[in-house]
Amino acid sequence: MKTLICGSLAYDTIMVFPDRFKNHILPEQIHILNVAFLVPEMRREFGGCAGNIAYNLKLLGGEALIMATIGDDSGPYMLRLKQLGFDARYVCQVENSFTAQAFITTDIDDNQITAFHPGAMSFSHRNRIPDAKDVRLGIVAPDGREGMLNHAAEFHAAGIPFIFDPGQGLPMFSGEELLNFLKLADYCTVNDYEAKLICDRTGKTLRELAQMVEALIVTLGGEGSHIYTGGHRIDIPSVKPEALLDPTGCGDAYRSGLLYGIVRGWEWGKTGRLASLMGSIKIAHRGGQNHKLTRDDIASRYAAAFGSSLW
Repeated sequence: MKTLICGSLAYDTIMVFPDRFKNHILPEQIHILNVAFLVPEMRREFGGCAGNIAYNLKLLGGEALIMATIGDDSGPYMLRLKQLGFDARYVCQVENSFTAQAFITTDIDDNQITAFHPGAMSFSHRNRIPDAKDVRLGIVAPDGREGMLNHAAEFHAAGIPFIFDPGQGLPMFSGEELLNFLKLADYCTVNDYEAKLICDRTGKTLRELAQMVEALIVTLGGEGSHIYTGGHRIDIPSVKPEALLDPTGCGDAYRSGLLYGIVRGWEWGKTGRLASLMGSIKIAHRGGQNHKLTRDDIASRYAAAFGSSLW
């Protein structure tokens, strides 16, 4: 039951500024801004939507195929994929480019200044869905604009059901393009802000958009999530996390639960609850791929949260 995950592989460089940005930015001098922040704490994480989703799906026992583009600096990431046992045959290296990467500086109030370099991600259209074999389900996650458009059309043409997950790539598309994505997709997942943005750009209500796909999933952070399907709304509760350390990659962890449940034909309530649990597990760890649990660990936490068996 292979799942093809189209999206980014990226490095996240996270720096912590032990003060407040506002103490060093003078409002009256904002037009000539020139500031430097000393960041004694720094870490580099493996990230990107495709990498994060695949990592979580593997924890669940799912079989993930990653389709992404990387740059000349991809050695550490490719070694990691090999060590984790991933099939990386659809990860394409783009010469004379960097792997996508984000540089994030956070102050003690959790304000963030982020610079993102797409690098090789901009060439994601070089990968083609027909090249992948024995795929039961797919997802079009944030990636290069042309790649997302092409992959959605190719999934549909190949008759492979897929999730449209625009994420931070949503602003790249017009209302007409977003509607076309929904016409091609079988499922769509967004957070509450993205749901509002799609409604604004398309002129459609949430329930009208939900009628275009088999299921529309809207996550609400700590308030849980809603799954619109068959003319009804299923309310999925959040799972209380062990700690609130880092939201980076929580949405990707949630999506792994969706993919796992969909490919196995589970009912939406169970699928959504597993997705909610995966997001809760992730938020208690720093970085998008540093939580390490067995299938038994996940099943035990599911039983504790929902009072029912997972497997």
